[in-house]
Amino acid sequence: MSKPVQPPAGKFPVGNIIHHNPWQGLREFTAARIALGRAGSSLPTDELLKFGLAHAQARDAVHQPFDSESLAQQLEADGMTTITVHSAAQTRETYLCRPDLGRRLGDDSRRALTAYPDKQADILLVIGDGLSSKAVHRQAVPFIRALSPYLSLLGLKMAPVVLAHQSRVALGDDIGACLRARAVAILIGERPGLSSPDSLGIYFTWEPHTRRLESERNCISNIRPEGLDYPQAAFKLAWLLEQAGQRRLSGIELKDESDNPALYGLVKPLFNPPERLTGKL
Repeated sequence: MSKPVQPPAGKFPVGNIIHHNPWQGLREFTAARIALGRAGSSLPTDELLKFGLAHAQARDAVHQPFDSESLAQQLEADGMTTITVHSAAQTRETYLCRPDLGRRLGDDSRRALTAYPDKQADILLVIGDGLSSKAVHRQAVPFIRALSPYLSLLGLKMAPVVLAHQSRVALGDDIGACLRARAVAILIGERPGLSSPDSLGIYFTWEPHTRRLESERNCISNIRPEGLDYPQAAFKLAWLLEQAGQRRLSGIELKDESDNPALYGLVKPLFNPPERLTGKL
């Protein structure tokens, strides 16, 4: 163990008291907090300040209000119909303290969806704020634009996009049951990390109803430009849609093998195999 450097009288050589980590060169390959170095038994001040900023950004992502009106305008400009609903959690504070209320619809929203005339679509997309509305503001619309050509290729009837306030993952199943959709995919803000406050997750369920278990859903996570990009994520969901329609199931019994070239008899990038999508729900 190296001996601590004693600064000469009247000087404070900062560069000498910071011990750099030998993994420093690996930091260019990941956003993970590695090779931070140390100053004595603690972090260098610069890294400590960066940690504080990342923590504040993660907290802000949790509490940022969900701007469903802006998302509705963008989707309607693309020719889609939208419906806005609320979970049984009326406030953000209630949502964070009562996860169970975020998993079911509020009474007014349930009545509105039950009375909706055009039901029994093949696929329902729900956009829920979850634990990061920043994620859905940034990622949801670009993802849906990447997914739309696959839905057309599969010949699927799409329900109106539902925008859900104070939502947990299971709320998608409740909404899907009300609209009698054959499959539902909820696009939801994931729990913010210290390097990813805007990560989008997708949870897919075949034949949604309120008694579905977590094991009966498929998850696609970390959707953002720095993680799983939109074309790749869109193809994964399209592949799950096709396979769920053929096998009539989702969850742990439906393994995501969309990136296995042996299934196609050819080697192609994950985001460019549209000729494979020939099945129907």
